[in-house]
Formats: sequence, C-alpha cells, structure tokens
Amino acid sequence: MSRSGLTAPEFRARKGREKLVLVTAYDATFARLVEQAGVDAVLVGDSLGMVIQGCPNTLGVTLEHVLYHTRCVAAGLARTHLIADMPFLTYQVSPEEALRNAGRLVQEGGAHAVKLEGGARSAAAIRRIVEAGIPVMGHIGLTPQSVHQFGGYRVQGREEAAARMLIADAEAVCEAGAYSLVLEGIPAALAREITESVPIPTIGIGASPHCDGQVLVIYDLLGLDDEFHPKFLKKYDRLSERVRAAVRAFRDEVRAGTFPDEEHSF
Repeated sequence: MSRSGLTAPEFRARKGREKLVLVTAYDATFARLVEQAGVDAVLVGDSLGMVIQGCPNTLGVTLEHVLYHTRCVAAGLARTHLIADMPFLTYQVSPEEALRNAGRLVQEGGAHAVKLEGGARSAAAIRRIVEAGIPVMGHIGLTPQSVHQFGGYRVQGREEAAARMLIADAEAVCEAGAYSLVLEGIPAALAREITESVPIPTIGIGASPHCDGQVLVIYDLLGLDDEFHPKFLKKYDRLSERVRAAVRAFRDEVRAGTFPDEEHSF
C-alpha cells in the first residue's frame, strides 16, 4: 500500500498556490479512475452510509465499514493521497480511543491521513492523533454526524454568533495541528473569511469558490442519483440515464437471443 504522491505537508503547502481537487470514493474501480483523471486526494467518507448502504444518515457507519472501504480504495490507488473518515463515536469518547481508531485506519486501511468532525470540541483528539504522527483533516460547519443536533442538514453560520463560533472552531483545529480543514454548508462570505484567516488549506463542499479546494462524492458528480439535487452539487454527467439504457440493451439482447453471439462465445 506504499504510494508516492501528494504528502500531507505538500498538501498543506498548496494553500494559495493551486486549488486542491478531492473526490470521495468507496471502491478500487472508482479510485483507479479518479486517480487517472488527476485528482489530488481521495476521501473515503462515512457518507458511504447513505451512498452505499442506503441509510438516511451517516450515524450507523462503523469503523469496520470505513476500514473495509479504505482498503478497497487503497488497492485502486498507485500514488494519490488517501484520507479516511472517522465515523461517529470513534473519536468523541477520549483522545486515546481516537488515536487507536485513527491508527487502525492507517495501519490496516492504508490511509495517509484521517478526517474527523468538530472544531474546539474535537481539538484534544486532533492533537493526540497528530502527536502520534498521523495527519488530520478537520471538518466544521455542517457536520453530518451532528444532524440531529442541527435539526437536519442546514447551512451553518448564518447568524453572527454562529459565524464567530465557526471562526473559533477553525482556529482551534489549526492550533491542534490539523493540516487541512473541510468547510461544509456555510455562507460564502464566512468561507472566505475563514480561508483567509487560517494557515491551512480549506476544502469546500457547499462553501463557495473561496476555499482552497473542493470535494464532491463521485456518485453525485456523475449524476447516479436522480433524486439528489442539493444546491451545492453540480452534476458533470447524467450516468443514471446511461446506466439504465445500457442495462435495458443487455436485457433486450438476452431476451432476443442475440447475446452472447459468436464473437462473445468460446
């Protein structure tokens, strides 16, 4: 699982120089394809709970789930920076437990770095993991593991007090030693203020073009879900239509007896 690509220090050094491109993927095939397309990093997100498992949120995703998918993605990458999400309750109990779980994602999963949600409340866990030599990507704003606390998937930081709290969270993540920071679901002006105020790259998802980079889920940007239309998402293809057309063509040829033909038989 050794890969020579963008390291965490190099990732951090890209701030203000060149936009960073991240894609969330969950298997070796998509990992190989996005690497060939030239992305800077692949994230194995706990969003797999919704995208792969069909759950309503990410809260049921376990460490074993993320380990499995991280190993799958690592097998498809030759050189790309690989980040694994830390699921709900794998880092909140204690900094020591957070370190053990982060260590498994690196040691068993092949990740180069881990990502965890929360600002000031997660600073102790971030600091402990970083002290052990594991790079950490922070994540503030709309943090999906807090969906029940937020009352749904709502944009965060609209009010002045909430915005000040997110700025303080960003500072806490930086001070704890994170090498980068995801900003999710926050207003453009706030994303710009945070990006300009912190020394580490910000990665946006629903957080405007002012961030130092952007991340989207591979299934979303390819348009594989007809029902998913959040404001932040741009679909770069409509693969759901093409998948159905291809499967219908296969169905029709099988039923007509034209597949397999001589060319596809031994």
